[in-house]
Amino acid sequence: MINRDIFNKITARIDSYRQTMIDLQIGLCAIPAIGPDNGGDGELLKAHYLKSRLIELGFNYFRSYDAPDENVTSKLRPNFITTIEGRNKSKFVWIITHLDIVPPGEIKLWSHDPYSAYEKNGCIFGRGVEDNQQDMVASIFAARAILEEGVITENSIGLGFVADEETSGKKGLYHMMSVDEKLFGRNDLIVIPDSGNSQGSLIEIAEKSILWLSFKTRGKQCHASNPQLGKNAFVASSDLVIKLSRLKKIFSKSDPLYNPQTSTFEPTKKEANVGNINTIPGEDIFYMDCRVLPDYNLEDVMKVIKTIASKVENKFKVQIEISPIQYFQAPPPTSVTSPVVLALREAVNDVYGVRASAGGVGAGTLASYFRTKNIPAAVWSKTCQNAHQPDESCPIDNMLGNAKVFAHIFLQN
Repeated sequence: MINRDIFNKITARIDSYRQTMIDLQIGLCAIPAIGPDNGGDGELLKAHYLKSRLIELGFNYFRSYDAPDENVTSKLRPNFITTIEGRNKSKFVWIITHLDIVPPGEIKLWSHDPYSAYEKNGCIFGRGVEDNQQDMVASIFAARAILEEGVITENSIGLGFVADEETSGKKGLYHMMSVDEKLFGRNDLIVIPDSGNSQGSLIEIAEKSILWLSFKTRGKQCHASNPQLGKNAFVASSDLVIKLSRLKKIFSKSDPLYNPQTSTFEPTKKEANVGNINTIPGEDIFYMDCRVLPDYNLEDVMKVIKTIASKVENKFKVQIEISPIQYFQAPPPTSVTSPVVLALREAVNDVYGVRASAGGVGAGTLASYFRTKNIPAAVWSKTCQNAHQPDESCPIDNMLGNAKVFAHIFLQN
Protein backbone atom coordinates (compact mmCIF):
# COMPACT_ATOMS: atom_id res chain seq x y z
CA MET A 1 0.00 0.00 0.00
CA ILE A 2 1.07 3.58 -0.57
CA ASN A 3 0.00 7.00 0.65
CA ARG A 4 -2.33 8.19 -2.13
CA ASP A 5 -1.84 11.91 -1.50
CA ILE A 6 1.94 11.60 -1.65
CA PHE A 7 1.77 9.47 -4.79
CA ASN A 8 -0.45 12.05 -6.51
CA LYS A 9 2.09 14.77 -5.71
CA ILE A 10 4.91 12.59 -7.04
CA THR A 11 3.09 11.83 -10.31
CA ALA A 12 2.35 15.53 -10.80
CA ARG A 13 6.04 16.28 -10.40
CA ILE A 14 6.94 13.60 -12.91
CA ASP A 15 4.54 15.13 -15.43
CA SER A 16 6.21 18.50 -14.87
CA TYR A 17 9.58 16.97 -15.82
CA ARG A 18 8.44 16.06 -19.33
CA GLN A 19 10.68 18.47 -21.27
CA THR A 20 13.66 17.92 -18.96
CA MET A 21 13.35 14.17 -19.52
CA ILE A 22 13.25 14.69 -23.29
CA ASP A 23 16.34 16.92 -23.07
CA LEU A 24 18.24 14.27 -21.11
CA GLN A 25 17.31 11.66 -23.71
CA ILE A 26 18.65 13.90 -26.49
CA GLY A 27 21.87 14.53 -24.56
CA LEU A 28 22.46 10.84 -23.87
CA CYS A 29 21.73 9.89 -27.47
CA ALA A 30 24.40 12.30 -28.74
CA ILE A 31 27.16 10.26 -27.05
CA PRO A 32 27.45 6.84 -28.72
CA ALA A 33 28.29 4.25 -26.04
CA ILE A 34 29.17 1.14 -28.02
CA GLY A 35 31.28 -1.65 -26.56
CA PRO A 36 34.51 -2.79 -28.23
CA ASP A 37 33.01 -6.13 -29.27
CA ASN A 38 30.55 -4.12 -31.36
CA GLY A 39 33.21 -1.84 -32.84
CA GLY A 40 32.99 1.02 -30.33
CA ASP A 41 35.17 2.59 -27.64
CA GLY A 42 33.01 1.97 -24.59
CA GLU A 43 30.71 3.98 -22.37
CA LEU A 44 32.97 6.33 -20.40
CA LEU A 45 32.00 9.63 -22.06
CA LYS A 46 28.32 8.82 -21.66
CA ALA A 47 28.86 7.86 -18.02
CA HIS A 48 30.64 11.16 -17.32
CA TYR A 49 27.84 13.13 -18.95
CA LEU A 50 25.16 11.21 -17.07
CA LYS A 51 26.88 11.64 -13.73
CA SER A 52 27.22 15.39 -14.25
CA ARG A 53 23.52 15.63 -15.07
CA LEU A 54 22.61 13.57 -12.00
CA ILE A 55 24.54 15.99 -9.81
CA GLU A 56 22.65 18.90 -11.40
CA LEU A 57 19.38 17.08 -10.66
CA GLY A 58 20.15 16.80 -6.94
CA PHE A 59 21.78 13.39 -6.54
CA ASN A 60 24.82 13.58 -4.29
CA TYR A 61 25.95 10.06 -3.38
CA PHE A 62 27.79 7.92 -5.92
CA ARG A 63 29.93 4.81 -5.92
CA SER A 64 31.89 3.53 -8.91
CA TYR A 65 32.79 -0.03 -9.91
CA ASP A 66 34.86 0.48 -13.04
CA ALA A 67 36.02 -2.68 -14.80
CA PRO A 68 39.46 -2.81 -16.47
CA ASP A 69 39.36 -3.33 -20.22
CA GLU A 70 42.39 -3.09 -22.51
CA ASN A 71 40.12 -2.99 -25.56
CA VAL A 72 38.98 0.62 -25.03
CA THR A 73 41.02 3.83 -25.05
CA SER A 74 40.24 4.67 -21.41
CA LYS A 75 41.21 1.13 -20.32
CA LEU A 76 38.05 0.89 -18.22
CA ARG A 77 34.33 0.27 -18.51
CA PRO A 78 32.23 2.48 -16.20
CA ASN A 79 29.68 1.16 -13.71
CA PHE A 80 28.23 3.26 -10.93
CA ILE A 81 25.34 3.60 -8.51
CA THR A 82 23.56 6.47 -6.81
CA THR A 83 21.43 5.93 -3.72
CA ILE A 84 18.87 7.71 -1.55
CA GLU A 85 18.55 6.64 2.07
CA GLY A 86 15.18 5.48 3.34
CA ARG A 87 14.11 4.63 6.87
CA ASN A 88 15.43 1.11 6.34
CA LYS A 89 19.07 1.63 5.40
CA SER A 90 19.74 -2.06 4.76
CA LYS A 91 16.94 -2.79 2.28
CA PHE A 92 16.90 -1.25 -1.19
CA VAL A 93 14.61 -0.95 -4.16
CA TRP A 94 16.93 -1.09 -7.17
CA ILE A 95 16.31 -0.01 -10.76
CA ILE A 96 19.24 -1.08 -12.93
CA THR A 97 19.74 0.12 -16.50
CA HIS A 98 22.60 -0.14 -18.97
CA LEU A 99 24.74 2.55 -20.53
CA ASP A 100 25.77 0.77 -23.71
CA ILE A 101 23.84 0.65 -26.96
CA VAL A 102 24.10 -1.38 -30.15
CA PRO A 103 25.47 0.11 -33.39
CA PRO A 104 22.92 1.78 -35.67
CA GLY A 105 23.42 -0.68 -38.53
CA GLU A 106 22.84 0.61 -42.05
CA ILE A 107 22.59 4.40 -41.75
CA LYS A 108 20.57 4.65 -44.97
CA LEU A 109 17.69 2.84 -43.25
CA TRP A 110 17.36 5.70 -40.75
CA SER A 111 15.22 8.76 -41.44
CA HIS A 112 17.71 10.96 -39.56
CA ASP A 113 21.13 10.79 -37.91
CA PRO A 114 20.69 8.03 -35.27
CA TYR A 115 22.69 10.05 -32.74
CA SER A 116 20.71 13.28 -33.17
CA ALA A 117 17.57 12.43 -31.22
CA TYR A 118 14.42 14.36 -32.02
CA GLU A 119 10.78 14.51 -30.93
CA LYS A 120 7.95 13.76 -33.35
CA ASN A 121 4.34 12.67 -32.89
CA GLY A 122 4.74 12.10 -29.16
CA CYS A 123 7.88 9.97 -29.54
CA ILE A 124 11.63 10.45 -29.27
CA PHE A 125 13.66 8.90 -32.11
CA GLY A 126 17.32 7.87 -32.00
CA ARG A 127 19.63 4.96 -31.23
CA GLY A 128 19.30 3.93 -27.60
CA VAL A 129 16.20 5.98 -26.76
CA GLU A 130 14.27 2.81 -25.94
CA ASP A 131 17.12 0.45 -25.13
CA ASN A 132 17.84 1.43 -22.42
CA GLN A 133 17.48 5.20 -22.05
CA GLN A 134 13.68 5.23 -21.79
CA ASP A 135 13.80 3.52 -18.42
CA MET A 136 17.14 4.97 -17.38
CA VAL A 137 15.60 8.43 -17.63
CA ALA A 138 12.33 7.21 -16.09
CA SER A 139 14.12 5.77 -13.06
CA ILE A 140 16.15 8.96 -12.56
CA PHE A 141 13.12 11.23 -12.55
CA ALA A 142 11.08 8.87 -10.39
CA ALA A 143 13.83 9.17 -7.78
CA ARG A 144 14.21 12.92 -8.36
CA ALA A 145 10.51 13.42 -7.66
CA ILE A 146 10.96 11.62 -4.34
CA LEU A 147 13.90 13.90 -3.52
CA GLU A 148 12.19 17.14 -4.48
CA GLU A 149 9.00 16.23 -2.66
CA GLY A 150 11.07 15.61 0.48
CA VAL A 151 9.64 12.13 1.01
CA ILE A 152 11.53 9.65 3.17
CA THR A 153 10.64 6.23 1.78
CA GLU A 154 10.41 3.08 3.89
CA ASN A 155 13.15 1.35 1.89
CA SER A 156 16.27 2.95 0.48
CA ILE A 157 16.44 3.66 -3.26
CA GLY A 158 19.25 2.54 -5.55
CA LEU A 159 19.84 3.35 -9.21
CA GLY A 160 22.48 1.33 -11.04
CA PHE A 161 24.07 2.24 -14.37
CA VAL A 162 26.14 -0.51 -15.95
CA ALA A 163 28.33 -1.14 -18.99
CA ASP A 164 28.56 -4.10 -21.34
CA GLU A 165 24.97 -5.33 -21.27
CA GLU A 166 24.70 -5.70 -25.04
CA THR A 167 27.48 -8.29 -25.21
CA SER A 168 28.73 -10.50 -22.37
CA GLY A 169 27.96 -8.36 -19.32
CA LYS A 170 31.31 -9.40 -17.83
CA LYS A 171 32.54 -5.80 -17.66
CA GLY A 172 29.25 -4.55 -16.25
CA LEU A 173 26.92 -6.00 -13.65
CA TYR A 174 28.91 -9.23 -13.37
CA HIS A 175 32.00 -7.20 -12.44
CA MET A 176 30.06 -5.14 -9.87
CA MET A 177 28.68 -8.24 -8.18
CA SER A 178 32.12 -9.88 -8.18
CA VAL A 179 33.97 -7.02 -6.49
CA ASP A 180 31.19 -6.21 -3.99
CA GLU A 181 29.26 -9.33 -3.05
CA LYS A 182 27.24 -7.41 -0.45
CA LEU A 183 26.07 -4.67 -2.81
CA PHE A 184 22.74 -6.40 -3.45
CA GLY A 185 20.83 -8.23 -0.72
CA ARG A 186 18.39 -11.12 -0.96
CA ASN A 187 15.67 -8.94 0.57
CA ASP A 188 16.18 -6.12 -1.93
CA LEU A 189 13.60 -5.49 -4.65
CA ILE A 190 15.44 -5.54 -7.96
CA VAL A 191 13.84 -4.37 -11.20
CA ILE A 192 15.57 -4.61 -14.57
CA PRO A 193 13.52 -2.51 -17.05
CA ASP A 194 15.03 -4.00 -20.19
CA SER A 195 12.22 -6.08 -21.68
CA GLY A 196 8.45 -6.07 -21.78
CA ASN A 197 5.54 -5.51 -24.11
CA SER A 198 3.41 -2.69 -25.47
CA GLN A 199 0.74 -3.11 -22.79
CA GLY A 200 3.13 -3.29 -19.84
CA SER A 201 1.46 -6.56 -18.89
CA LEU A 202 4.52 -8.84 -18.83
CA ILE A 203 6.68 -9.29 -15.74
CA GLU A 204 9.60 -11.41 -16.88
CA ILE A 205 10.69 -13.91 -14.23
CA ALA A 206 12.50 -16.53 -16.33
CA GLU A 207 14.90 -16.67 -19.25
CA LYS A 208 16.13 -19.37 -21.56
CA SER A 209 19.71 -20.59 -21.54
CA ILE A 210 21.87 -18.81 -24.10
CA LEU A 211 24.33 -20.55 -26.42
CA TRP A 212 26.13 -18.56 -29.11
CA LEU A 213 28.42 -20.61 -31.32
CA SER A 214 30.98 -20.00 -34.05
CA PHE A 215 31.45 -22.69 -36.71
CA LYS A 216 34.70 -22.53 -38.68
CA THR A 217 34.86 -25.00 -41.58
CA ARG A 218 38.29 -25.68 -43.09
CA GLY A 219 38.53 -27.27 -46.53
CA LYS A 220 40.95 -26.64 -49.38
CA GLN A 221 40.98 -23.57 -51.59
CA CYS A 222 41.28 -23.96 -55.36
CA HIS A 223 40.25 -22.41 -58.67
CA ALA A 224 36.52 -22.68 -59.28
CA SER A 225 37.10 -24.22 -62.73
CA ASN A 226 38.73 -27.26 -61.10
CA PRO A 227 36.61 -27.99 -58.02
CA GLN A 228 37.93 -31.55 -57.81
CA LEU A 229 41.27 -30.12 -56.66
CA GLY A 230 39.76 -28.54 -53.56
CA LYS A 231 37.29 -29.02 -50.74
CA ASN A 232 34.59 -26.38 -50.77
CA ALA A 233 34.27 -25.13 -47.19
CA PHE A 234 31.21 -23.05 -48.13
CA VAL A 235 29.30 -26.09 -49.40
CA ALA A 236 30.17 -28.11 -46.29
CA SER A 237 29.23 -25.18 -44.07
CA SER A 238 25.91 -24.80 -45.88
CA ASP A 239 25.16 -28.49 -45.41
CA LEU A 240 25.90 -28.09 -41.71
CA VAL A 241 23.44 -25.19 -41.46
CA ILE A 242 20.68 -27.36 -42.93
CA LYS A 243 21.47 -30.33 -40.70
CA LEU A 244 21.52 -28.15 -37.57
CA SER A 245 17.84 -27.39 -38.21
CA ARG A 246 17.20 -30.86 -36.74
CA LEU A 247 17.93 -29.40 -33.30
CA LYS A 248 14.39 -28.00 -33.18
CA LYS A 249 12.98 -31.53 -33.41
CA ILE A 250 15.53 -33.11 -31.06
CA PHE A 251 14.99 -30.50 -28.33
CA SER A 252 11.28 -30.06 -28.92
CA LYS A 253 9.82 -29.47 -25.46
CA SER A 254 7.32 -26.65 -25.12
CA ASP A 255 6.67 -24.46 -22.07
CA PRO A 256 3.79 -21.94 -22.11
CA LEU A 257 5.66 -19.76 -19.59
CA TYR A 258 7.92 -18.59 -22.42
CA ASN A 259 7.36 -16.67 -25.63
CA PRO A 260 8.16 -18.38 -27.92
CA GLN A 261 7.27 -21.56 -26.06
CA THR A 262 10.04 -23.71 -27.58
CA SER A 263 13.82 -23.58 -27.81
CA THR A 264 15.18 -21.69 -30.82
CA PHE A 265 18.26 -22.53 -32.92
CA GLU A 266 18.95 -19.83 -35.52
CA PRO A 267 21.92 -19.37 -37.89
CA THR A 268 22.68 -15.64 -37.89
CA LYS A 269 25.98 -13.99 -38.78
CA LYS A 270 28.02 -15.10 -41.82
CA GLU A 271 31.60 -13.95 -42.40
CA ALA A 272 32.98 -13.27 -45.87
CA ASN A 273 35.13 -16.07 -47.25
CA VAL A 274 36.88 -15.31 -50.57
CA GLY A 275 36.92 -11.93 -52.27
CA ASN A 276 36.40 -13.12 -55.82
CA ILE A 277 33.86 -15.26 -57.67
CA ASN A 278 36.24 -17.73 -59.32
CA THR A 279 37.83 -19.16 -56.16
CA ILE A 280 36.44 -22.05 -54.12
CA PRO A 281 36.78 -21.08 -50.44
CA GLY A 282 39.00 -23.14 -48.18
CA GLU A 283 37.53 -21.58 -45.04
CA ASP A 284 34.00 -20.56 -44.10
CA ILE A 285 32.65 -19.16 -40.83
CA PHE A 286 29.10 -18.71 -39.59
CA TYR A 287 27.44 -18.21 -36.22
CA MET A 288 24.38 -19.59 -34.47
CA ASP A 289 22.15 -18.14 -31.74
CA CYS A 290 20.49 -20.79 -29.54
CA ARG A 291 17.93 -19.98 -26.82
CA VAL A 292 17.27 -23.20 -24.95
CA LEU A 293 14.57 -24.04 -22.43
CA PRO A 294 16.12 -24.51 -18.96
CA ASP A 295 14.83 -28.11 -18.94
CA TYR A 296 17.77 -28.97 -21.19
CA ASN A 297 21.41 -29.01 -20.14
CA LEU A 298 23.58 -27.09 -22.60
CA GLU A 299 26.18 -29.87 -22.40
CA ASP A 300 23.63 -32.21 -23.97
CA VAL A 301 22.89 -29.68 -26.70
CA MET A 302 26.61 -29.35 -27.44
CA LYS A 303 27.01 -33.13 -27.70
CA VAL A 304 24.30 -33.32 -30.36
CA ILE A 305 25.78 -30.38 -32.28
CA LYS A 306 29.23 -31.99 -32.27
CA THR A 307 27.76 -35.26 -33.53
CA ILE A 308 26.03 -33.47 -36.42
CA ALA A 309 29.23 -31.57 -37.26
CA SER A 310 31.27 -34.78 -37.20
CA LYS A 311 29.01 -36.35 -39.83
CA VAL A 312 29.44 -33.30 -42.07
CA GLU A 313 33.21 -33.49 -41.61
CA ASN A 314 33.23 -37.10 -42.77
CA LYS A 315 30.92 -36.41 -45.70
CA PHE A 316 32.96 -33.52 -47.15
CA LYS A 317 36.43 -34.42 -45.77
CA VAL A 318 36.72 -31.07 -43.97
CA GLN A 319 37.45 -29.97 -40.41
CA ILE A 320 34.88 -28.04 -38.37
CA GLU A 321 35.90 -26.04 -35.31
CA ILE A 322 33.06 -25.16 -32.92
CA SER A 323 33.72 -22.29 -30.49
CA PRO A 324 31.29 -21.04 -27.82
CA ILE A 325 30.97 -17.24 -27.92
CA GLN A 326 28.43 -17.18 -25.09
CA TYR A 327 27.50 -20.14 -22.90
CA PHE A 328 25.02 -19.50 -20.12
CA GLN A 329 22.91 -22.12 -18.39
CA ALA A 330 19.74 -20.40 -17.19
CA PRO A 331 19.18 -20.31 -13.41
CA PRO A 332 15.84 -21.17 -11.76
CA PRO A 333 13.14 -18.52 -12.30
CA THR A 334 12.09 -15.84 -9.85
CA SER A 335 9.04 -16.95 -7.86
CA VAL A 336 5.71 -15.51 -9.00
CA THR A 337 5.02 -14.72 -5.33
CA SER A 338 8.31 -12.90 -4.68
CA PRO A 339 7.99 -9.37 -3.24
CA VAL A 340 9.37 -7.72 -6.38
CA VAL A 341 6.77 -9.40 -8.61
CA LEU A 342 3.95 -8.48 -6.24
CA ALA A 343 5.22 -4.88 -6.02
CA LEU A 344 5.34 -4.57 -9.80
CA ARG A 345 1.85 -6.01 -10.20
CA GLU A 346 0.44 -3.46 -7.77
CA ALA A 347 2.28 -0.55 -9.37
CA VAL A 348 1.45 -1.47 -12.98
CA ASN A 349 -2.21 -1.95 -12.12
CA ASP A 350 -2.34 1.38 -10.29
CA VAL A 351 -0.56 3.42 -12.98
CA TYR A 352 -1.66 1.74 -16.22
CA GLY A 353 -4.81 -0.10 -15.14
CA VAL A 354 -3.31 -3.34 -16.44
CA ARG A 355 -3.21 -6.72 -14.71
CA ALA A 356 0.38 -7.79 -15.27
CA SER A 357 1.28 -11.48 -15.30
CA ALA A 358 4.57 -13.33 -14.94
CA GLY A 359 6.23 -15.03 -17.90
CA GLY A 360 9.51 -16.06 -19.49
CA VAL A 361 11.45 -14.83 -22.53
CA GLY A 362 14.15 -16.03 -24.86
CA ALA A 363 16.23 -12.87 -24.63
CA GLY A 364 18.91 -12.59 -21.98
CA THR A 365 18.84 -9.77 -19.43
CA LEU A 366 20.83 -8.67 -16.42
CA ALA A 367 18.30 -10.41 -14.17
CA SER A 368 20.01 -13.74 -14.81
CA TYR A 369 23.05 -12.63 -12.81
CA PHE A 370 20.86 -12.08 -9.78
CA ARG A 371 19.02 -15.36 -10.20
CA THR A 372 22.29 -17.30 -10.26
CA LYS A 373 22.95 -15.81 -6.79
CA ASN A 374 19.43 -16.75 -5.59
CA ILE A 375 18.46 -13.07 -5.49
CA PRO A 376 14.94 -12.55 -6.88
CA ALA A 377 14.84 -10.09 -9.77
CA ALA A 378 12.10 -9.13 -12.20
CA VAL A 379 12.26 -7.59 -15.65
CA TRP A 380 9.52 -5.17 -16.63
CA SER A 381 8.90 -2.27 -18.98
CA LYS A 382 6.10 -0.83 -21.03
CA THR A 383 7.85 -0.58 -24.37
CA CYS A 384 7.02 -0.36 -28.06
CA GLN A 385 9.61 -3.09 -28.70
CA ASN A 386 11.64 -1.52 -31.49
CA ALA A 387 15.08 -1.72 -29.89
CA HIS A 388 17.98 -2.49 -32.25
CA GLN A 389 15.88 -1.34 -35.24
CA PRO A 390 16.32 1.65 -37.57
CA ASP A 391 14.35 4.67 -36.32
CA GLU A 392 14.31 3.26 -32.79
CA SER A 393 11.77 5.26 -30.78
CA CYS A 394 10.40 5.82 -27.31
CA PRO A 395 6.84 7.04 -26.69
CA ILE A 396 7.15 9.92 -24.24
CA ASP A 397 4.03 8.73 -22.42
CA ASN A 398 5.77 5.39 -21.79
CA MET A 399 8.75 7.19 -20.29
CA LEU A 400 6.50 9.23 -17.99
CA GLY A 401 4.26 6.28 -17.13
CA ASN A 402 7.16 3.97 -16.35
CA ALA A 403 8.63 6.66 -14.10
CA LYS A 404 5.36 6.62 -12.16
CA VAL A 405 5.52 2.82 -11.87
CA PHE A 406 9.03 3.07 -10.44
CA ALA A 407 7.97 5.84 -8.05
CA HIS A 408 5.04 3.68 -6.92
CA ILE A 409 7.44 0.85 -6.03
CA PHE A 410 9.73 3.29 -4.20
CA LEU A 411 6.77 4.44 -2.09
CA GLN A 412 5.45 0.99 -1.20
CA ASN A 413 5.95 -0.28 2.33
